Amino acid sequence: MPLTRADLQASRLQAMIREAGLDLPLWSDRELQTSIDQTLQPHPPDGDLWLFAYGSLIWNPAFHYCERQVGKIYGWHRRFCLWAPLGRGTPEHPGLVLGLDRGGSCQGVVYRIAAADIAAELLLLWRREMIVGSYIPRWVTVFAGSQRFPALTFVTNPGHDCYAGKLPLPTTVHHIATAQGQIGPCAEYLFQTVAGLTAAGIRDRTLHHLAEQVSQRQQVAGSLGAQLSREEAARFSGGDAARTCA
Repeated sequence: MPLTRADLQASRLQAMIREAGLDLPLWSDRELQTSIDQTLQPHPPDGDLWLFAYGSLIWNPAFHYCERQVGKIYGWHRRFCLWAPLGRGTPEHPGLVLGLDRGGSCQGVVYRIAAADIAAELLLLWRREMIVGSYIPRWVTVFAGSQRFPALTFVTNPGHDCYAGKLPLPTTVHHIATAQGQIGPCAEYLFQTVAGLTAAGIRDRTLHHLAEQVSQRQQVAGSLGAQLSREEAARFSGGDAARTCA
């Protein structure tokens, strides 16, 4: 099931990582707050904050905001380029989640967080996005209609162990179609993101194509699984018959 606001308030992700014993650097709330303070240095202390979302934050923000609209950034593109060894996969069979990688452009959703809510809402966001350091908070320029304004977002950390880079399409399809973790199937993450983008009026052709490939892979796997089950049932039934006749 997707993360909830209550999960983030209770630091559920941190607890999951501790219990799993993963060899990942786990940030404390103190370290998260230090990162938040450093990130907010160029931001006016009494001003609202815009956040650019490109993945699960579109369909499951779990933070309070007062406005949302579609916006576009340049110099970064959306890609499944981060391994997920826990929430959407396992250490033995990791899933993949989205990050912003260098180059191109990306259309997403921007949220306006009221100045009075910034401290509380950013801590929840950092507990979600920054607990192992696989993302880097970054200020970007968002273009929305005739407007342009600075917004905060999370880009990939290419120096992190979870950074997968540009994977071959068959590898990406395989992991998304088959991985599952404590939060849910990796494919669900992809399908929900495509649905969220569509609902916002955004069509990402690369993600749509990927979703089609993953869906086909799952259908083939399901058909093979059903065939193997029938064959196994036939062998089992035949064996019983042979023993009965003996």
